Amino acid sequence: MAGHSHWAGIKHKKALIDAKKGKLWSKLSRAIIVAARSGGGDPTFNPRLRVAIEAAKSASMPKENIDRAIKRGTGELEGTSFEEVIYEGYGPGGVAILCEALTDNRNRTTSEIRKCFEMSEGKLGGANCVAWMFERKGLFLFPADKVNEDLLTEVAIESGAEDVRRSGNKFEVISAVEDFEKVKEAFHRAGMHPELAELSRIPKDTIELDAQAARKVLKLMERLDDHDDVQSVSANFNIPEEVMAELEKS
Repeated sequence: MAGHSHWAGIKHKKALIDAKKGKLWSKLSRAIIVAARSGGGDPTFNPRLRVAIEAAKSASMPKENIDRAIKRGTGELEGTSFEEVIYEGYGPGGVAILCEALTDNRNRTTSEIRKCFEMSEGKLGGANCVAWMFERKGLFLFPADKVNEDLLTEVAIESGAEDVRRSGNKFEVISAVEDFEKVKEAFHRAGMHPELAELSRIPKDTIELDAQAARKVLKLMERLDDHDDVQSVSANFNIPEEVMAELEKS
């Protein structure tokens, strides 16, 4: 899980930059459109839409943009039809990578994702070649220097979270998908605000990387995450703290 935290931290910083470019809002709009299309436009009865809206609000997306995306999803406004696609493959060092995308042109996106893998010494694979290595979970990240560990653990356990662990300078809280909203609300009531709260694909096991492989894997993760159609990227790598420190210096 340490590798997941490293990537999540990098992605969190990168999202702030993407938000300024408008790229993040575009991705979040797609997520809202697809969620509204699949489960209706009322977030009260559509948990997936509720999560998508919360993510959009966290990224400071204007309410009118959110409302417009919902209406496109429900058909009240005309809009592009997006298809959900999962891409699976292997990166440097044998790292398993799973990439979730929303596209209006599967052939184009597949070609571009394959190129991302190849440029980073990876290889796009077939369906379920790595998906079985991941579990869908709720993930919360807290800076270790800004929360009380005992209180964090108490709130997490009482709200039904599955695990609390330290990874470098972060605390990770893991929950079942069905308990995600309950755990998030418990943290909110306790005045504890995670820097990241999302439904994520968590690896069952991890591969430890040296500096050379870690640098290549992170580059591939960034390439995939930069793609306009990609919503999320998950991988099963672990970067030891001393290796991460070396990478941050370079």
